[in-house]
Amino acid sequence: MGVRENLQQVREKVRLAAVRAGRDLEKINIIAVTKRVEVSRMQEVIQQGIIDLGENRVQELTKKITVLPAGLHWHMIGHLQTNKVKYVIGQVDLIHSLDSWTLAEEIHRHADNHGMVARVLVQVNISGEKTKYGISPEELPDFLLALRDLPQISVHGLMTVAPNVQNPEEVRPYFRELRLLAAGHNLEHLSMGMTNDFEVAVEEGADMLRLGTAIFGSREN
Repeated sequence: MGVRENLQQVREKVRLAAVRAGRDLEKINIIAVTKRVEVSRMQEVIQQGIIDLGENRVQELTKKITVLPAGLHWHMIGHLQTNKVKYVIGQVDLIHSLDSWTLAEEIHRHADNHGMVARVLVQVNISGEKTKYGISPEELPDFLLALRDLPQISVHGLMTVAPNVQNPEEVRPYFRELRLLAAGHNLEHLSMGMTNDFEVAVEEGADMLRLGTAIFGSREN
């Protein structure tokens, strides 16, 4: 199937999950993850009404921004190295992957240089996997408190990457924990849910779904 058909299926699955959870569909946003996706296929998804695009790699992000129309909402969803921060500040609407104090300081410094406030989500390593980035749930309260001393950063919510498992139900506790953490800190947005588990994520409160394969099909690493 093509992008149009895939997106139709995704939207229907999101709709049904929202119905099951008693949620407002209008508050659930699909972010098309465009890692290794050529511009022509990105244009297809834009034609279908998707204006939120997520990139994992800074180099891809900066190239694509220059050739795609204005008015799109760009999301930096991958691990962000401190030496790459200067390339995304002022270019993206939201950084999903604030995962360390060193990175926070660098984002703050470059945002201050641009005379702007950077919008971010704090990445939380809910599962505790050593292969994943993120602040631990235990460290989160102190981390959020410390961020108040960086006025050029505005925290809008939390993000997590769930374990890669066969049964999506296995990740439900992680999504639920992130929702409770966000609620406990009065944070608005939850970026969670990918191709394998986005329906469970919707049921547990996600309002930002990061979907690549579900829309564009499989891509080589």
